[in-house]
Amino acid sequence: MKKLGITLVFLALIAFINCKDKNADAKEAVVEEVEKTVEDEVKLVPKTVTLILESKSESTAAGKVNFTEVNGVVKMSAKISGLTPGMHAIHIHEKADCSSPDGKSSGGHWNPTKVQHGKWGDTEGYHKGDIGNFEADENGVGTVSVETDEWCIGCGDENKDILGKAVIVHQGVDDFKTQPTGAAGGRVSCGGIIQ
Repeated sequence: MKKLGITLVFLALIAFINCKDKNADAKEAVVEEVEKTVEDEVKLVPKTVTLILESKSESTAAGKVNFTEVNGVVKMSAKISGLTPGMHAIHIHEKADCSSPDGKSSGGHWNPTKVQHGKWGDTEGYHKGDIGNFEADENGVGTVSVETDEWCIGCGDENKDILGKAVIVHQGVDDFKTQPTGAAGGRVSCGGIIQ
């Protein structure tokens, strides 16, 4: 009888432990599901950075640039005025430093992958900052719209993160050939990408 009592207590203890383990597993599964849901929701919340482009090199070029990231895709929208009518280059440069009168304090094109300058998407290579050219109308106003998964806002990936960089508008046109600048001419406007 004593053995039967000990066996029953032992079986009850095993059943209790198994129930406890099952509850722990269920709780852990719920926690994992909640964490995944929160992570997915965070990806859908847009990250935004807006910057003002200042005139440089004695120009009157100025404007506003907005970057928005949703679900791993960054959209850049810019409107620049005070330009000479015609084509102008726009790039992302290495540093969010627009302190010099000529904008050269922003450094060269942002090129974290150390490839040659080129047209965006070129199979032979291009800088992550090689946005390209846009046209200013007869009133000196131009707009730029770009969408890419090759950038991020504040993700910490040195090859993608645009925070701490600058947007530069050039006087001339990017020829997509001349290394490393595209022979785009003077820097007429600059804005740092900072939060």
